[in-house]
Amino acid sequence: MTDLEQNNTNGTEIPMAGDSQESEETGAWKRLLGCTWKTPLGFFGVVLTTVSITLIILGLIGHLSGLIANHYFAIFTFLFLPALMLFGLCLIPISCYFRRKKWFKDSLINAEHLKIDLADKHHRKGIVLFLVLSVINITVLILVVYEGYHFTDSSYFCGVVCHEVMDPEYTAYQRSAHAKVACVACHIGPGANWYVQAKLSGLRQVKAVIEGDFSRPIPAPVEHLRPARDTCEECHWPEKFHGKKIKEFVSFSNDNQTDADVQEIALHIGGRNPVSNEFEGIHWHVSSDIKVEYQALNETRTKIGKVKVTKPGGVTEEYGLSDETPDEGVELKWRTMDCIDCHNRPTHVYDELERIVDFGLHSRKLNPDIIGIREDSLAVLQREYASRDNAIEEIVEDLLELVAKRHGNDFVAEHEKEIKTSGSFLLEAYLNNVWPEMRVTWGTYQQHLGHQNAAEGYGCFRCHDDEHATTYGKIITQDCDMCHDEPE
Repeated sequence: MTDLEQNNTNGTEIPMAGDSQESEETGAWKRLLGCTWKTPLGFFGVVLTTVSITLIILGLIGHLSGLIANHYFAIFTFLFLPALMLFGLCLIPISCYFRRKKWFKDSLINAEHLKIDLADKHHRKGIVLFLVLSVINITVLILVVYEGYHFTDSSYFCGVVCHEVMDPEYTAYQRSAHAKVACVACHIGPGANWYVQAKLSGLRQVKAVIEGDFSRPIPAPVEHLRPARDTCEECHWPEKFHGKKIKEFVSFSNDNQTDADVQEIALHIGGRNPVSNEFEGIHWHVSSDIKVEYQALNETRTKIGKVKVTKPGGVTEEYGLSDETPDEGVELKWRTMDCIDCHNRPTHVYDELERIVDFGLHSRKLNPDIIGIREDSLAVLQREYASRDNAIEEIVEDLLELVAKRHGNDFVAEHEKEIKTSGSFLLEAYLNNVWPEMRVTWGTYQQHLGHQNAAEGYGCFRCHDDEHATTYGKIITQDCDMCHDEPE
């Protein structure tokens, strides 16, 4: 009896040549796929990828459904986990490469080459599994990148993530006329170029926040801000501004808290005159036919040196001061005037101390019938509190104490509710404008609109001072009628 017959008699299956080849090819696949599991690096990559993508999916569900609305959770989901997932995916082929290069025991260097045979069901299953996992990974990455892009572009991200630094600006923004306009619409604007620049700059800012190495308060104006004509004029079009606007100023004094001093002026908003087709008024400075340039002598742009005006036809006039000494460290460079040079606080607007107190009297949120309430309110708001928490605890009590010193305890007991209501208004005003930790207080950020703060260098009189003159004697006039007059 032959060996073949003996084997058949014993019931032993004789492997055929095709079976041997199939076993070898299947073994190659198993060794290739298994190489990630047989090395610590590959195993770590598989586990890291699996855990990350699972958490990303759960995070997306929580974010899109609104079940979780926490900025730290969003950062973890949209920034940290995708980075871990990509890192894990990179480790898998790297581990296979290192294994074949004998970096690990049981090298595959002498193993047969991988062969893909679509007629082999094991190969087909492997390819289908690979494609399914790839589609899942790509889909999850696309979703998380899309949501992450919108999250990092949101005003919530700008204002809440760097809470200590941005809290003053974010608070002012939320109660401004531009509260419905996203921060990126003005700070970045459309286009990929400025988006990339902003994100790269943001990385440096994040580093500064983590290290605590940032300015207190944040310097103004903002350096390297995109030209306002690329952003503001997406909504506001100076070509269409025209006519006048009545502006009302209401004020009181410590001696007169009940009879308001009301001043009305008609502002020459200007723009293109529909009758003469000429630019006029305040917005003449940013008309399409005029180019105004200037050199700032300090970083806050409150001192202006040379001013250059280019008119239609290319005629240029240059004005200067007799003394144009820049502050130490300031480099003289020409800046083209745009919206921000007057509307320097278009969104992050802080109240002026006396104006907010006068508003309280005018709206009767401060009881004007309590003699001395204006003076006491100013004193309370100007006190230096160690923190905002201390202010919350002390402002109302401080007002009660000052009123008691002026009128006595019996008066306070009789009018306690009214005084506490007034104190609550002062507390709200304080919390909207003062951050001791960031060294932001009354007057830290002032506006260039008008000339109420001309003594500190803010406003129109930076240039319109009757002192900027050309070499042949023409001056930038301070004539009030150029910008406003009495209402008709």
